Amino acid sequence: MSLFLDPAFEIRWSQLRPELIAPAITEVLARAQAAVDAIAARDLQTLTYANTFLALEHATEELGQAWSKVTHLQSVADSPALRDAHNDLLPAVSSFYARIPLNAALWLRLKTFAATPEAAALTGIHRRFIDETVADFQQAGADLAADKRARLEVLQGELARLTPRYSENVLDATNAWQLIVEDESWLRGLPASAVAAARASAEKKGYGTATRPAWRFTLHMPSQEPVMTYAEDERLRRTVWAGAVEVGSLPPFDNTEIVRQILKLRAEKAALLGQAHFADLVLARRMAKTGERALAFIDDLQRRAQGAFSRECRELEEFKAAQTGQPLAPLAPWELGYWAEKLRQARYAFDEEALRPYFPMNRVVAGLFELASRVFGLRIAERPAGSVEVWHPEVKFYEVHDAKGRHVGSFYADWHPRESKRGGAWMNYLITGGPQSDGTRLPHLGLICGNLTPPLGGRPALLSHREVETIFHEFGHLLHHLLGEVEIKSLNGVNVAWDFVELPSQIMENWCWERESLDLFARHHETGATIPAPLFEKMISAKNFRTACAMMRQIQFAKLDLLLHLRTGEFVAGDWEARARAAVAETFVPTVPAGRTILRRFTHIFADPVGYAAGYYSYKWAEVLDADAFTRFRREGLFNGKVGQDFVESILSQGNSAEPMELYRRFMGREPDLQALLERAGLMA
Repeated sequence: MSLFLDPAFEIRWSQLRPELIAPAITEVLARAQAAVDAIAARDLQTLTYANTFLALEHATEELGQAWSKVTHLQSVADSPALRDAHNDLLPAVSSFYARIPLNAALWLRLKTFAATPEAAALTGIHRRFIDETVADFQQAGADLAADKRARLEVLQGELARLTPRYSENVLDATNAWQLIVEDESWLRGLPASAVAAARASAEKKGYGTATRPAWRFTLHMPSQEPVMTYAEDERLRRTVWAGAVEVGSLPPFDNTEIVRQILKLRAEKAALLGQAHFADLVLARRMAKTGERALAFIDDLQRRAQGAFSRECRELEEFKAAQTGQPLAPLAPWELGYWAEKLRQARYAFDEEALRPYFPMNRVVAGLFELASRVFGLRIAERPAGSVEVWHPEVKFYEVHDAKGRHVGSFYADWHPRESKRGGAWMNYLITGGPQSDGTRLPHLGLICGNLTPPLGGRPALLSHREVETIFHEFGHLLHHLLGEVEIKSLNGVNVAWDFVELPSQIMENWCWERESLDLFARHHETGATIPAPLFEKMISAKNFRTACAMMRQIQFAKLDLLLHLRTGEFVAGDWEARARAAVAETFVPTVPAGRTILRRFTHIFADPVGYAAGYYSYKWAEVLDADAFTRFRREGLFNGKVGQDFVESILSQGNSAEPMELYRRFMGREPDLQALLERAGLMA
């Protein structure tokens, strides 16, 4: 058996070589197709739940598990051979999944059984599974005429081809850019940790000597962010800014035409499926229901934030003018982070870097696990290095047990940047366990990855507070998978409406701001001391510093996404960048030169045939949910195990077993209230 097809819980990563991908995926594709064909050929008089809906659920399990290993490896250990193997098989895999709801014979059998008394008698998760599957097929075009089904398959294939190219261009452009600095005067203002990391990066690449050192800067966040925030030398900030905004804009990694093509394909797909817009197609079964309703939600947030946003922009211009003696004028885009940090330090005497010594990664992770123990009753233990295979020496493997001692799941954690690893932070899963039809329960297997500040020079990785939030965020997604108790795998864990999926992740971030929970893990890496009270008070006072600007940035991304997918025709002709910028002009901080949109490097919405497309608003939507839901913990106790268990039983364990709003009401006893978010963000009038 190919190791890509090995169902073993402990995966033998060292033996998953690129040359094994094609034969393994080809083999399992054939088996999956045969299983689907068998259901489609079933005698209409002998249909049962087991030989239709459940059989379809099982038909793709082996393929899904094998392909997840391939896509995961491309995310964390990319190489030309791996990329070629992935891209060679991607059209066949994508086509297989796209053809399932367009298989007329299969659809006939599902529809026929769904109309039987046996189907009507099903309850609970099995009734939900039938309803969701029927809706999936209808939304995907199962009722289309044959010629339209054929055209839809072509569109799906093109989207499956173009979206990985977009993602690869972003990764390759990011990795291709570097700045080698040999003049130490350029480094003024940078934290010592950033300077040391830049020198180590240069040495690793063969730049500089012991007597004539060099410093290497890249577009990866641990390198880019300190430059844009602290570098006093404008040349350094301007150069890094220019590199960042040009990702996806220049040959050979230019995404301009790819964006246009993806938008056209999505619009045609929506029209084929009877929807006026791609946004309406995507959102029909999410909490927002329509693109216009999602846009109205974002517009409402923009109206509430606009006044504070304008004041914050003006304050920054006035601060720079006062500090420099220059006339009042808009800032350059590469000045925003720098002067914002200066203003924050002046207003609150607070420097984010002062927190780093209190956030050594090992303590942060240990504190997170202690929090999970107190709130959710979990025991998390690391397996010794070498006892489990991993894909890179930095990766750790953990086992999770619940209060009853059950092994609910395990996970890998891979936290630091590598050139072979895609940017950002994410959670994913490799195996879905949970309750089985025979009454047993199998453990889940997941992973969390990031690009956080690495250890340096014998010192532990010292994280920024935002990086701590990132760990908590991805861990929330992970819990949603590991604590799933849904018998139907495709309805388990994070397989929920996209405007609900961020609730478990975003609610976890709240514990990063509470003194009681910070004291579990925020301890000085040398002395073990907790964050001093004056520093904590400054941190809390500065929490809502320029909140409106931060919110407006997310509003801009969400609005761009929705407008592109609601009014595609207005953007795909001519200079779509100019049109897009004009459409969200009020969300940009006024700068000279004007800022650019993120659209050529917006992997959330263009790196997948669907992904977050028409769904980026989900982050703000989920913020409403998480801010409101966290009021229960604030009211009843941050470590209240009863509230934690209610959250597990109402949300984390339920997956897509019921409508999201129903699950939310189970936990809160009511529908969400926007006020909690506005209060948290300091935007209450």
